[in-house]
Amino acid sequence: MKIASIDVGLKRIGLALCLQKNIVIPKEPILRKNRNQAALDVKEFLDFWEIDTLVVGLPKGGSSEEEMSRRIKHFVSLIKFDKKIVYIDEYGTSLEAKDLTKGIFKQTKDGKIDSIAAKLILERYLNSVTYM
Repeated sequence: MKIASIDVGLKRIGLALCLQKNIVIPKEPILRKNRNQAALDVKEFLDFWEIDTLVVGLPKGGSSEEEMSRRIKHFVSLIKFDKKIVYIDEYGTSLEAKDLTKGIFKQTKDGKIDSIAAKLILERYLNSVTYM
């Protein structure tokens, strides 16, 4: 089964991929010009890799949880992905991604952190289904 994850942000969308077992690879992020362009780019990514399951990070807790969840679910609906979609808690993945990459590459706005966060989201998902 081929699984991908996305970390949806207002400016960038992090991407990660799992093509076999528990090997998760961050991929080149999508820089978001507008939501329609970004949704099309995500759809092309999913189609290219023939993804069976899409894992989407949703923020749990915090004052903007409801608003961000609504925005992320709306964005996912624009992708028009007709296979399995799973939403999981992304709490802390961006901070963890920043900590993991300190000193490896500059903390720039190029989306690398977002794709590392997507990798962490996908690893959380894989760990949850492995132990169920």
